[in-house]
Amino acid sequence: MNWEKLKTVHYHKDPVEHIYSQTIFDQKEYDRLYENQNNLEHQVWKEFDEKYCVGYQLLEDIREINRDKEVMCLWFFKERNDRSAGVDIKMAGHMVKYHPNSFLVTESKDIKILERKNGYIRRPVLQIDLSLGAWKKILERFNKVV
Repeated sequence: MNWEKLKTVHYHKDPVEHIYSQTIFDQKEYDRLYENQNNLEHQVWKEFDEKYCVGYQLLEDIREINRDKEVMCLWFFKERNDRSAGVDIKMAGHMVKYHPNSFLVTESKDIKILERKNGYIRRPVLQIDLSLGAWKKILERFNKVV
């Protein structure tokens, strides 16, 4: 993944240790994946697979995230016609915005997905398989800087 693009401003200790960033993936790369999210066999997804060699699941809605993962690594694919404020996620009592091309990475399982009053149909997310060891390696970099 593009973890080298992370900056100290993306690392947070409060309320729980996590990373939130909108700069890990170039917008053009994100757009190509977004446009082909209904066809994971498309060439852009094959290239993503070959380049990053990570497991992932594209979920129709953030309510479907697998909390059994060691690390929650979520890449938000917010619908372009979704004009809501994106206040859909509460992590350890802290609001996390569901914005397009945003990453949330944490060990915390205290993640609540809020229901929308307008009942927007889809809130897609790519849940990436990130090992605990890989997460710790990312954190080492920030613990030296922060």
